[in-house]
Order: sequence, then C-alpha cells, then structure tokens
Amino acid sequence: MKGCAEEKKEAVQTMRVIAHIETDFPDKFGIPRQSGLVSALQGKIVFTSEFRSEEAVRGLEQFSHIWLLWQFSASEKVHWSATVRPPRLDGNTRMGVFATRSPFRPNPIGLSSVRLERIAYDEKLGPVLWVSGADLLDGTPIYDIKPYIPYTDCHPEAAEGYTKETKTYWLNVNFPAALLEKIPSEKREAALGILAQDPRPAYHHDAERVYGVSFGGFNIRFRVDGQQLIVCDVVKITE
Repeated sequence: MKGCAEEKKEAVQTMRVIAHIETDFPDKFGIPRQSGLVSALQGKIVFTSEFRSEEAVRGLEQFSHIWLLWQFSASEKVHWSATVRPPRLDGNTRMGVFATRSPFRPNPIGLSSVRLERIAYDEKLGPVLWVSGADLLDGTPIYDIKPYIPYTDCHPEAAEGYTKETKTYWLNVNFPAALLEKIPSEKREAALGILAQDPRPAYHHDAERVYGVSFGGFNIRFRVDGQQLIVCDVVKITE
C-alpha cells in the first residue's frame, strides 16, 4: 500500500511551455527589475502549436492586464541559495530567497503582471497577445497566462517591506538628440525608461565606466555620474 507522500509524488505533472514571448531584449542586462516599471516596452506572446486556439483565449480581451507565469531560462546558477543579495540594497544586504524576486530559486519560475494591449489573430500563429510593460528576455518560455482581477489581486493596504526604500530610484537621462534619433521613434520612450531605471549592477559606481544595453537591435552605450546617465553612443547591432 502506497503512502500519501508517494501518491502525491506520482500526482506531480511536468509543466508544459504554452507560449514564448518576443521582446526587444536579446540579453539580460538592461531588463527592468519588475514588470510595469517601463510601460512603453512592447512584447508579443506567440503560442506553441498545441495551444494556438481561439477558444483558449475567449473572453481574455475583456481584461486590461494579465499574469504571466514563466521560466528564468537564462539563469546560470545551478544550485539554489537560502539567501540572496537584492541589487537595490547595494548588493551587500542578504535577504531570504522567498522574500525576493531573485531568479536564483529552487524552481526558476517568474511571475509578471503586464498590460494586454490587444489580441491579434494570425492565420498561421493563431491568437497572438500584444502586451506592454513586460520584463522578460526575448524567447522566454511561458508556462501559463491568467487574467489580472483587481478586486482580488490588488491590495492597496499591503506592506512593502524593504522595497519601499528603493521603489523611487530613477536617474536623469542625458540622451543627445542626434543619438536618440538613431532609435526608431516607436521605441524611444521605452529606451529612455530603461535607462532611467539604471540598468547597472547596484554596486557599480565608476563614473568613467561605459556600459552597453542591447535593445531593439541597437547597443546603447552610456556611463553614469551621480544621478545623471549620459548616453555616449548608439550602435546598430549587426548579425
């Protein structure tokens, strides 16, 4: 006779990838640390062949926001750690992994709330979800999609913990007009938002160091001096 633990173990199912998201981020560096921080960011969710069903998204167009359950597919750390160093706490303070949204978890699962801009229907791809405010790498596997329900999912009285100390951190962006014009007009607002939320690791403070964010087919090179981010160059990425 099997015990309860064995029965539960047999009941566990392998999660299936239902879709992938297409974004302007080929690399992790520069991706906003939370969804919704840069609302101008656009993404496109394409279902895998098995789930390209109009019936599966019936009624979803009635919701303005959705939850995405996804995989940290680019996390390189094999073993999980009980504590991590949140970047917005200067990378020196340790917090329990379950008190953070670090990608280095027992299971590499991410959760994001994004705005559903529209659902387009493609002859080959089926329903395609266009979203904004996503904090995901291009090609990220999606495990599930659920509607965001304000009366249950929004808690205005919720305690913010240590995140209250860091949520208003923004830089002033100096992006010369001649360089900004190299970025397609429909991506400029998003590019400015990405830079303003400071893509650097929190413990980097060298004012002369030049960084590069790959976004939308361009490498945006910049340095940071105090609260000012100065864009140095914009270079088109060639394949």
